[in-house]
Amino acid sequence: MISTAIRLARVGSGSELAAALLLGIAFPCVMLAAIIPHLWLFAVSAAVTYLADTFLHQRGSYLVNRLAKVRAGLSIRFLIRQMLLVLLVARSGLGQDRIFYVTVVAVLVFYGLQAPHGAIVTLLRLRRRLPVVTRNIDLGAIRIPDAPPPWLLNRSAEKMLHLDVFAMVGVLLALETRENLYGYAGLGLSVVLAVGYVLALLPYLRPSRLVPSAEKVLKAVDGWLADYKPTVMLYFSGSKESAYQVNMWLETMDQLEGRPVIVLRERVIAQQLGPTAVPVLCVPGGVHLMNLDLSTVRVALYAANVGKNIHMLRVPTMRHVFIGHGDSDKLASVNPFSKAYDEVWTAGRAGRDRYALADVGVRDEDIVEVGRPQLAPIEPASGSGSGSTRNPIPTVLYAPTWEGWDDSPGNTSLLLAGENIVKRLLSAQRPVRVLYKPHPFTGTRSAKAKAVHERIVALVEKAAAERATDARWAGRSTEPGTERSTARAELARIEARLSELSGVADASRDEAEESRDAKADPARQAELTRLRDEWNTAYWRSFGWWEHRVIAGAEPRLYDCFNESDAMVSDISSVVSDFIASGKPYAVTDSAGLGAEEFKRQNTAVRAAVILSNSAKELDQLLDAVTDPAADRLAADRRELKRYLLGPDEPSSIEQFNAAARALAAKAQARNVGVEQRLAGPEEAAAPDDSAPENNDLDSPVRG
Repeated sequence: MISTAIRLARVGSGSELAAALLLGIAFPCVMLAAIIPHLWLFAVSAAVTYLADTFLHQRGSYLVNRLAKVRAGLSIRFLIRQMLLVLLVARSGLGQDRIFYVTVVAVLVFYGLQAPHGAIVTLLRLRRRLPVVTRNIDLGAIRIPDAPPPWLLNRSAEKMLHLDVFAMVGVLLALETRENLYGYAGLGLSVVLAVGYVLALLPYLRPSRLVPSAEKVLKAVDGWLADYKPTVMLYFSGSKESAYQVNMWLETMDQLEGRPVIVLRERVIAQQLGPTAVPVLCVPGGVHLMNLDLSTVRVALYAANVGKNIHMLRVPTMRHVFIGHGDSDKLASVNPFSKAYDEVWTAGRAGRDRYALADVGVRDEDIVEVGRPQLAPIEPASGSGSGSTRNPIPTVLYAPTWEGWDDSPGNTSLLLAGENIVKRLLSAQRPVRVLYKPHPFTGTRSAKAKAVHERIVALVEKAAAERATDARWAGRSTEPGTERSTARAELARIEARLSELSGVADASRDEAEESRDAKADPARQAELTRLRDEWNTAYWRSFGWWEHRVIAGAEPRLYDCFNESDAMVSDISSVVSDFIASGKPYAVTDSAGLGAEEFKRQNTAVRAAVILSNSAKELDQLLDAVTDPAADRLAADRRELKRYLLGPDEPSSIEQFNAAARALAAKAQARNVGVEQRLAGPEEAAAPDDSAPENNDLDSPVRG
């Protein structure tokens, strides 16, 4: 019942629901106490409203945001409480007393100060916002001053409104003791502090404390572009939940030849972008983007099919490539929009055949097989690929994809099979460790998917707790206790250093300061890479090899989970194609009930998989393959499928990727030179172009 109430109220926890209920009950009690009047009921009820309101705001509760939509926002709630205080004074027999009039005037003045305070805060935030967000780009050509202290701007409306506490306490003390001096002191203190808050903000409105105009900032960015002369660009637009789609390409961009740059379109993506040494330019405005000088870019890479891609696809001087954010048999991998690009790069032959079967207008000559450079961190299975687990018991990863944009039963195993899969793994006759890592989008569209996910989390956590107290594991859980404690201490040390390097620990810096100070630092980037690897090692050592685990969030990374696992259960998604790089056994759920043969015919990546029905009764085949090499009849099929899906091991994927980029850059260069010659007229077109570079690689851009 409580969980249903939480879901209906759109709150995140039982404590939030309790706070919301208290808020809803306390305000009528405040009104009743003012009318009766009853001083102590008023005081207690008002205190409850303050505490509940503060708690819900600190939690960022959805319910608080909804209150603003129905005209019961934060300012209104504070004003109502102040007006009820005035009513309490009048009902207490002091309606003709000076304290009553002073209270009315002070409340009106205090509430009137909210307008200039809100206006100044809003103006400061607007004038501190750059038209672009940058990283690893030197903006020294413009002066960006330090941001105002965070205590002035962070949660400023709440801080300003809560200054009425002094007035509230002072007046209540005056009513209790009949000493008006308490009321005057409290009311005066609230007004003085409110005026002081407004005055403290005013110095930061001086031109010298604000960022330069948009024109100056964009001019500085163009100056940097002219000096840097980027040759290859990763372009990305998406919602905050889709940041993983660009983050998976960061290491590849670090290894690209030429002068790479990453162009983003949403500030929220810039905030969630992982560490990288590549220059990053976030340009939210379409007009600003179109006016940037990107004429030296020869190759533009696109990780997602989104509407804002059209803002870059319009540029003819560069060649446009769809690289996607995964390689799978989903319909997204053969989106008809892909024909808008000059080329489509796929991992292996399977991607080419997929487009041919779909017949969506992508020509075979426009498809280039480049492998998957991101898969380099995936460690191959030891030995023949099965039967030699990392730990005394095998680890099975369950990594379902999300529910998708429609209700097709084939989108995800989570809805129809998820609980069956987890229950069978947890109760397997031969013990296994279960890692559950859901897709970042899980539950964002379907409330049912979110509910199933929460039940699976509860199942895994309950099983982990039971195993911790089970006699069979109790002895083992104490053996490496010192090592686990050391690992946890190491995690804390690494996380502190990572926070320091990433700037997370310094909350005083706003977006403008981050852009000003986030300059390329190869040594810092190398340390971040080393620390992330050390963090991953320490994370897995921080708990026992028998402990079930729910893995939410970006860390540990999916590929780290691959390396820790001996087998995987998943759905039709790029996760399966990526896991095939490990050579380990895997299972895929036929949630739509197509049948094994039809399922394999429609989905290339499952040809070497154990096919699961929604009951998950076939899981024993997967567990047998993990523990007994003789029972693994699909090992040879996995090796063959790996080459078909992901391409050959030699040359390496990054070498293939760079070669494809060089070839496409040469095509872009040839096109631009040809256009220049045609525009120059027949005489100049016939003359040899002595100024053209001898090679058209990514390091030799020519402005088109």
